[in-house]
Amino acid sequence: MAPALHFHGAAGTVTGSCLLLETSRGRMLVDCGLFQGSKTLKGLNYIGFPFRPAQVDCVLLTHAHIDHSGLIPKLARDGFRGPVYATRGTIDLCGVMLPDSGHIQESEVLTLNQRNQRRGQPKVTPIYTVADAQATLAAFRAVDYETWFEPLPGVRARYWNAGHILGSASIEIELAGEDGKPLRLLVSGDLGPDVGMLQTDRRSPADIDILVCEATYGDVDRPAITPETRREHLASEVRKAMTPQGVLIIPAFAVERTQELILDLVRLMDQGIVPKSPIYVDSPLAIRATDVFLRNHLALEDGPDFARALKSRQIHFAETPDQSRAINDIDGFRIVIAASGMCDAGRIRHHLKRHLWNPAATILLTGFQAQGTLGRLLQDGAKAVRIQGEDFQVRARIRMIEDYSGHADGPELARWIIDRQPIHQAVFLVHGERLALAAMKERVVEGVDPPPTVLLPQLDDGYRLQPGGPELIPMSQRPRILPEAVSSLDWHNERARLLLDIDARLEAANHDRARSAVLRHLRNALDES
Repeated sequence: MAPALHFHGAAGTVTGSCLLLETSRGRMLVDCGLFQGSKTLKGLNYIGFPFRPAQVDCVLLTHAHIDHSGLIPKLARDGFRGPVYATRGTIDLCGVMLPDSGHIQESEVLTLNQRNQRRGQPKVTPIYTVADAQATLAAFRAVDYETWFEPLPGVRARYWNAGHILGSASIEIELAGEDGKPLRLLVSGDLGPDVGMLQTDRRSPADIDILVCEATYGDVDRPAITPETRREHLASEVRKAMTPQGVLIIPAFAVERTQELILDLVRLMDQGIVPKSPIYVDSPLAIRATDVFLRNHLALEDGPDFARALKSRQIHFAETPDQSRAINDIDGFRIVIAASGMCDAGRIRHHLKRHLWNPAATILLTGFQAQGTLGRLLQDGAKAVRIQGEDFQVRARIRMIEDYSGHADGPELARWIIDRQPIHQAVFLVHGERLALAAMKERVVEGVDPPPTVLLPQLDDGYRLQPGGPELIPMSQRPRILPEAVSSLDWHNERARLLLDIDARLEAANHDRARSAVLRHLRNALDES
């Protein structure tokens, strides 16, 4: 039977990367990531996998980001017993990121169960625990870039630098096709931009049969960015935020983004471009990840400068909850970098609850904000938001700077795909929202000669890799969620927005009779539905 490729994550959406490749020699996953975004999407993390983990022979991991690695502990807990292949940098980062993710699962469920108990709702259990994550680390096996190895008998794989984060890789896979000829697949993983900061240049092979490529920013054409212009833009935002009682809060991914911001902020202060101010890194994961970067600094583009920046007197690490809370008692302007980058977990929510209503505060978003996340709501101009069941007016300045994106934009992705020619069969576009995927498909069709078949798989789609090209496998069961629920606001988002709108309408009413009329209309609508 011909090999088959199943898309069990990052299909029609940006997170939860998970490809299942079935061959005559066994079954392997490329990535096994956590779903992030709306509550509907995150709900997939709590249900069973659409395959049997015990029947998976190995995992090939592109990089350590949680939306690519974060369900590996659950995979092992549910029966997977094979090796997890990854670069050394990825293994080092997973050593701190997966236990931290387990801690988040435990703490989030503890808080949720306290609310559920008050509401009379049943308790839930964590997706996995710290102990589950730590046990998983024993399965990791290090591989070198650009060196063939056999993850399965008769199947070869080779890792290539993807230029995204420390240890990130594109993965080339060679196996026997249905006609006995070698079939070459290339999975891009997440691709870094042309002008990186801490990462070296991307490398990948050409002459591919099947290409699976990310399209996170497929609909974005960024202006040309140099390290100097990036720091100029950051300096401008810092100066605008710098008032005597101001605070600059930067939600940032703990891995790569936080380290890049530390390096640039210290450079700007050392050069006198912005006044020296305290910089608080409020994320235990970011602190541990920074140690990993420091140990690997010789492999980084700006590694020596990064090592020197960490010695700056302006840098303060807040590891304990008490140290985190103490940041709010400090007088004068300060910069706070806290995880998570999309504002949907971690200590950033504590700082947002404290400052979102404060006109003297500035919230600076520095990366991609997935649909349904708190960060996306702020980016889209929400006037009020709900955080852990509480309502907050948004009076702080909300700013966005995209110069720090760790992803290639649309033209960079297109050039990367063009350089992989010839592409003999098909290009699958994944890891993108609807508009980004459509724009990326158009770029591929226009840029590759002759144009390959371009496919946009939906969640849980499977394709038989036939000699004449991929063929969609009829589904024997419904997908876990429907396509329209993957890339749009879900009912949880709509409910939160409705409750905020109701409160705003009631507060804007001139008298109690008008408020009663609003509530009466709502009651009638409920009774009629």
